Amino acid sequence: MIRKGRISSLITYHSSLITFSMSESVQAVPPFVDAPAPYDAARKGVARPTAREWTRHALLFFLTVVTTTIAGIMMAVANSNQELEPGLPPPQTLPGYLIYVPEYYLKSVALIVGQAFIHPSLLAQGFIFSCALLAILTAHEFGHYIACRRYGVDVTLPFFIPAPPLFLAGTFGAFIKIKSPIPSRRALFDIGVAGPLAGFVVALPVAIIGLLAAHAQQPAPGGGEIILHDSLLMQIFARMLHVNLDAVALNPFSFAAWIGLLVTSLNLMPVGQLDGGHATYSVFGPKIHKQLGRIAFLTVSALALLGWFLHSSPSGFLYAVLLGVMLKVRHPQPANDYERLNRGRLIVAALTLLVFVLSFLPFPISIT
Repeated sequence: MIRKGRISSLITYHSSLITFSMSESVQAVPPFVDAPAPYDAARKGVARPTAREWTRHALLFFLTVVTTTIAGIMMAVANSNQELEPGLPPPQTLPGYLIYVPEYYLKSVALIVGQAFIHPSLLAQGFIFSCALLAILTAHEFGHYIACRRYGVDVTLPFFIPAPPLFLAGTFGAFIKIKSPIPSRRALFDIGVAGPLAGFVVALPVAIIGLLAAHAQQPAPGGGEIILHDSLLMQIFARMLHVNLDAVALNPFSFAAWIGLLVTSLNLMPVGQLDGGHATYSVFGPKIHKQLGRIAFLTVSALALLGWFLHSSPSGFLYAVLLGVMLKVRHPQPANDYERLNRGRLIVAALTLLVFVLSFLPFPISIT
């Protein structure tokens, strides 16, 4: 779905979405321990979350609901072409800038939150965005969590990380922490793909609702524009629902789906300890896993250059840096590293590849 908006209003989303997807991609993947352990020993180390842990994780989740709701309100305000400027005189000295920046930020937050109380529809859109986005992230993390529990792998509840208002999409993402070894390749595969597949399943109805709720966009008054390009999945759904992607505006569901699919595709890249890296390691072994990671890094680097020249977008370079860092992180070896995947898991691997193709955006945004 191609959506347009003023750079002055949406440039925060441009940079923040990139950072958000990177944060989610790195942190959503469990940090495995390297020391192998037998399967039975791993099962004995599993402990249920305590009441204190439930409280801590619930508090982080609630704070993330608040910050993502504010981010959704900001999207709604920008989409309505409202001008919300604090009206502060520009500073003339360096010390003045040190005061100007936090003052401008706080007043901007206050203006946006104030608009939500004046216009409850903005608050509703912000909360809808928060619910849709966090549903995708929660499904992703609990996909990992449930798979870990199934294999007796000791793991924490998901940590949801709130971001300061107006920074990112209201969150730095979410992650779980694995505290015991992965017993086998089959366990590694199941834990790795469970997250993105669960998130993708939830993103499907969110995307469909976003298309059904789409309405004609209002022309942006002057200035540059950021164009959010659409995945193959969204294009297929749009044709089925007879939606003209060039003529619809951003809405809370479609924006949450766009983020969710972007995060899913990045997580499924076959590099390092990304979820796709775990899958390729489980299917092909360490040597091919390493080779595929290098190919993916070179491909993304080439796309970054094309994105810069064709779409004036630097987002691809951040993806390339992320994958470059992931290549330097050694993939841990499961306790049983000689186990082959059965036919059922190979079919799931093929379906996971299809999910990547449907979600992948070679050029996520254009700046005009």
